[in-house]
Amino acid sequence: MNAVPRLSIGLPIYNGERYLAESLDALLGQTYGDYELIISDNASTDGTEDICRDYAARDDRIRYWRQPRNIGACPNHNFTVHQARGELFKWASHDDLYGRDLLRRCVEALDEQPDVVLAHSWKALIDGDGTVTQPVEYTMATDSPHAPDRFRALLFGVGGDDFYGVIRTDVLRRTPLNDSYHHSDRTIMAELGLLGRFHQVPELLYFRRDHPDRAERARPTIRARCANMDPRRADPLRHPTVRLLGEYVWGFVSALHRAPLTWAERAECYRHLASWMASRARPGSGERAEDREPAALAEPITVATIVAGQENRA
Repeated sequence: MNAVPRLSIGLPIYNGERYLAESLDALLGQTYGDYELIISDNASTDGTEDICRDYAARDDRIRYWRQPRNIGACPNHNFTVHQARGELFKWASHDDLYGRDLLRRCVEALDEQPDVVLAHSWKALIDGDGTVTQPVEYTMATDSPHAPDRFRALLFGVGGDDFYGVIRTDVLRRTPLNDSYHHSDRTIMAELGLLGRFHQVPELLYFRRDHPDRAERARPTIRARCANMDPRRADPLRHPTVRLLGEYVWGFVSALHRAPLTWAERAECYRHLASWMASRARPGSGERAEDREPAALAEPITVATIVAGQENRA
């Protein structure tokens, strides 16, 4: 592939052989094709490398790197951004699935609305078999023209997965990217929200797979999650919680410091941040929508059925 692609997709992975091929098929089968797929294999010890090299040999849009050692999930995510050549960027996960029009609809939204910095779609949670277990309602006011309203929405809101949206690369690179503390993805999204509006494509095109091997499930403690994000966090003599909370809060503070806000807007954002910090003492205040009891579905439906229905309507 010689031409510079419009969109770069970063897929960081470690030991993801179980769902990887299915996810790659969903990405490579998109109706929008002007992209590169950057795979950064974090020194996997299973069959991930063989799968990646096989797909890369068959599709020249794939650029595959294998890290010589496990550098941690956060540096591995950031590596894909550093390698990106496109004016747009999207992180992808090795176990998620995608409607065929996801990339096209997101790129169109960004082209039509210059003040939008991130575009994504409605999402649902799926299980290991690709059956929808929980449609997730998006209720956050990230499309507000008022930056403090977007900041408040991203502090308090649940139900979004904007981290996996299509983002303007130059705007993303204005943030520090992923730091090696739990929930650093939320500080990135908060800073992006300060820099521009988000757009949600009103169609179910993103399917987040929830399974026992997912990082949040396989590593239930803060210490284990921090060590997964960056091996340097594995020091058994230093408990990560205090440092984690300090860095997490500082991530929001530093984002406010960098953002091009008026004095009044900055003051309003700091009031929202103070209110959010006070609310964290309440039990369950930090849960994500997928951590809650799934809503009952009238009858099971698979991603394949949804995608087939979308293709029939096209």
